[in-house]
Amino acid sequence: MAQLLVRNLELSVKEALQRRARRHGRSMEEEARLILRQAAEAEQVQPEGVGLGSQMAALFAGAGLEQPIPEWQGHEAAPAAFDL
Repeated sequence: MAQLLVRNLELSVKEALQRRARRHGRSMEEEARLILRQAAEAEQVQPEGVGLGSQMAALFAGAGLEQPIPEWQGHEAAPAAFDL
């Protein structure tokens, strides 16, 4: 495991991190590790050619949809109507 030393951290940031860690029942160090891990994972680059549609298809694969969904081009979109 690697170590990271953060210098010149504003006191307000440190205090906010302490409050957040306390709320989540973690140590401040554990909370900082989680925040850094989530930020690093969010930055991971998607492989070339994997667009939003492909990601959604992979996410819902095996969810029970058997029929293909037709393209929806050339149709006017209409706002949803909610009867109250």
